[in-house]
Amino acid sequence: MPRTVTVGLDGSPESLAAAEWAAREAELRGLALHLVHAWDRQPHAEPVPDEEAHRQWGDRILREATERLHDRHPALEITSEQVRQPPVTTLLAASGDADPLVIGSRGLSGVTGFLVGSAGLGIVAQTERPVVLVRSGARAEDEHQPDADGRPSAATPFRDVVLGLDHEYPDDGVIAFAFEAAARRAARLRVVHGWSLPSYFADGPGADQGLTGELDRKEESTVEAVLAPWREKFPGVEVVGQTAVGSAAGHLVDASADASLVVVGRRIRHAPVGARIGPVTHAVLHHATAPVAVVPHH
Repeated sequence: MPRTVTVGLDGSPESLAAAEWAAREAELRGLALHLVHAWDRQPHAEPVPDEEAHRQWGDRILREATERLHDRHPALEITSEQVRQPPVTTLLAASGDADPLVIGSRGLSGVTGFLVGSAGLGIVAQTERPVVLVRSGARAEDEHQPDADGRPSAATPFRDVVLGLDHEYPDDGVIAFAFEAAARRAARLRVVHGWSLPSYFADGPGADQGLTGELDRKEESTVEAVLAPWREKFPGVEVVGQTAVGSAAGHLVDASADASLVVVGRRIRHAPVGARIGPVTHAVLHHATAPVAVVPHH
């Protein structure tokens, strides 16, 4: 089956925002957009009437979303399907052909953060394909720089793509996703790396500013060594590095305020107690203000 940008659609504001983002991403990638509506009849429901009503409701959601997206993206190929299965099961299956899979997430408020539900977390934790979470209320102009008068605009250059980099375990798939996203948007790539002071800094960074500076330069050098071959591969992408003492999650959340997309990795672990997201990715998903792409890797 050909690759598509695939989005889960349930008629909620967050899923409609995700569909709008997915349509824009499909145009950037030159791919078709695939809308998926999944539902699972509750055990206590009446078999025929409830199923038929839900089927009709799903048809309406898909039809209206397709019409709206066609109006805004007339050249975009859009397909859709309705599946009677639990949403997590359906979207995990759909993620195999997704490039990427896009899901919505309710905003904690109009301007800050996600509220990632159990379904969204389950998908992120289990899929082995990239997933992008888009918060409710997200608009195209949020991804772009303000115009000359400081007003929101979707016609100005894109804001930075932000990459959270773990230079001890850098993964080519995560880095490539971020560079490709920046190249498609003609955006700057901001690479964020948070690091911790050694335990012997009992009095904090003020104890020895000279040594702290030396350690920071070493971190910067290590990050640059990881990025060097990627700079050569993507000469048109402007890259800026940001290394700082402190939580990587905190720095990424701060950077998301002026980003078009935040890219983080998730290490695939087949643990007996189930899949995990990881503390940095978990924090970014819950607090970032820009769309977040989670790229699984081994």
